[in-house]
Amino acid sequence: MTIHLFKRVILCMDAMLVALFMLFALQAWAQKPTLLPAPREAQWSGETASVARIAIEVPGGDAEDKFAARDLEEAARAVGIDVGVKDAYRIVLLRGNSAEAKPLLAQNHLALSAEMSAEGYALIVGPKRAAVIADSSAGVFYGVQTLRQLLPVGKEKATLPVGTVRDWPAMKYRGIDDDLSRGPFPTMEFLKHQIRIFAGFKTNIYSPYMEHVLLFADHPLTAPEGGTLTPEMVRELVAYARQYHVTIVPEQEAIGHLHHILKYDIYQDVVETPNGHVLAPGQAGTLPLIKDWFTQIAAEFPSPFLHIGADETFDLGQGRTRPAIAEKGYGPVYVDFLTQIHDTLKPLNRRLLFWGDIGGSDPAAVARLPKDMIAIPWNYWDSEGFEKMLEPFAKQGIETWVAPGDGNWNEVSPSARSAFANIRGFIRDGQKMGSTGALTTIWNDDGEGLFNLDWYGALFGAVAAWQPGESSIADYQAGYGRVFHGDAGGRIDAAEKKLIDAMSALGRSQTDYSSDTLFWMDPWSKEGQIVSAKVLPVAAEMRKDAEEAIELILKARRDDPSLRESDALRAMEMGARRIDFIGMKFELAQQIVHDYAYVYAHQKDEKDRSQLRNMLDEISSMFGRCQDLRDGYSATKSAYTKVWLSENTPYWLENVTVRYDLRIQQWQLRGERLRETADDFELHRPLPSPETLGLPADGAATNQ
Repeated sequence: MTIHLFKRVILCMDAMLVALFMLFALQAWAQKPTLLPAPREAQWSGETASVARIAIEVPGGDAEDKFAARDLEEAARAVGIDVGVKDAYRIVLLRGNSAEAKPLLAQNHLALSAEMSAEGYALIVGPKRAAVIADSSAGVFYGVQTLRQLLPVGKEKATLPVGTVRDWPAMKYRGIDDDLSRGPFPTMEFLKHQIRIFAGFKTNIYSPYMEHVLLFADHPLTAPEGGTLTPEMVRELVAYARQYHVTIVPEQEAIGHLHHILKYDIYQDVVETPNGHVLAPGQAGTLPLIKDWFTQIAAEFPSPFLHIGADETFDLGQGRTRPAIAEKGYGPVYVDFLTQIHDTLKPLNRRLLFWGDIGGSDPAAVARLPKDMIAIPWNYWDSEGFEKMLEPFAKQGIETWVAPGDGNWNEVSPSARSAFANIRGFIRDGQKMGSTGALTTIWNDDGEGLFNLDWYGALFGAVAAWQPGESSIADYQAGYGRVFHGDAGGRIDAAEKKLIDAMSALGRSQTDYSSDTLFWMDPWSKEGQIVSAKVLPVAAEMRKDAEEAIELILKARRDDPSLRESDALRAMEMGARRIDFIGMKFELAQQIVHDYAYVYAHQKDEKDRSQLRNMLDEISSMFGRCQDLRDGYSATKSAYTKVWLSENTPYWLENVTVRYDLRIQQWQLRGERLRETADDFELHRPLPSPETLGLPADGAATNQ
């Protein structure tokens, strides 16, 4: 063999080896299960075990472990697996000190280390049987949640990947802070549904945010009918959540954000400004009122924590406390009030959580805070640099949790790109700085927020709080559709990315308005015309992304009716349609302005009369643009109402739908007026000027 030929053979062999290596790597990647949160340690053999029939056992007989077993049985039945039959694949839930667990751990070279004692677990999936092993009931439950995610989805074969997992959380407290006070109020059924989902992603805190929606026995005036948590509801929810190892941590605002209480005259002796937002320190009735509230809360919620809010106290110093703040400064007056609340509530033997605004506004005042309180600094827009928010508390030895945001407030669809970066960065830095917990926040500032739109961001918060260090956004996005919706085809993940692109395109318009404001904005108002000039350059791109997202969702649901969380998918589609409508509204409104200006300028051109009449028909007729905009609001109202009622009581809904009604009526009336104008044109009557019809000027049309 010549040297030249020998080299060619070697090169071919090298290429074959590279190809084989890539093939094995791709196979290994394809066999790597999708798990959210991702476990700390996982080894997969590449083999699978048949689980068409399973039997789940709890040899120790622990009641909480039996509950976890039932939870797994329910998930298995939902994907068509026979449960509790003979000659089945055996799944055992074991405590680490049991006789059966110890040899299993040793055979698989696993151990339950000290950091795993509270919530950690080991999972062993073998060819013939699987075992979840933990030192605690919480650990067993979380091991079961991982095993649930390994079950097949869609039309996949009933198999489990063979391998082992060892896992435990990075943060002790992993929670969701959910706004129940600014519009939508969830049904008990949906609250329970939230608890189940959160627990499946290894969340252990649910914190309902409350201003006026908790029914106080001694202060019943302010609780709205149909939008209130009663003592009976609280007991039911607390007991339900306990089964899923979720603690309900009540957040009742204790200083600010209390307008829906303080607007009543019976509270004017304790308010900072008349019918305002903030309780005034120093008033005789202020601390007794707070004590009444939280004494009842402590009796109803057995949580070790009480969250007293205390953020955004903007009114403080605008009324009764003006002299004190002028003398001492805002920080000292605020901290003194917080300390008084702490001392008043001390007999309740609960640790108080509070929003850590003061760390940024007056770091020096932090030194005066009681050291057993837990500060929760919050930030919803940055992606790095959070250490400076945590340092004032860390220097004083005050425990912290971090609070990133879901990016849902004032948006027709959550701003996921910025939310993911914020959640990842804040939780990463919180772990670095020793924060023990994370609360991902959901706010309904506009009164229109729907939680079924919020799962994407909220569950990333749960994942990031369990995982150590900086969580991968890309990995989460690649697994979300499968884990949450049971979508094996990837269309839901693709649709979520399209929605991100659509919202990002709208963001590039730099209108300085939220998407919700743009949705309601009249494009013919003075403000609307300024905004229109900014939105129109990105409208086509935004609409294309939104419409592609809609099609991906519809095709995924059509091809796989078994997809989970159908209400969330409907909400996602509705959000995409609202994004699309923003672009369509500004496009069509400007086309109406342009076309009418053209017809008005050329109304005496007899040779073009047919074309001009057609242009008027396109403005207003059965299929006119005015009718398109009316229909857009009407269709969105219907879709929005269905999503609302899939999760909330009817309370507050009419306060939102009235805005749809006004816009529907607006475009209906505009259409009728322009239709009458078209009829006048048919009778050769002079057309009214655009200004007379309420249309803004369009110089480009008249110059054509």
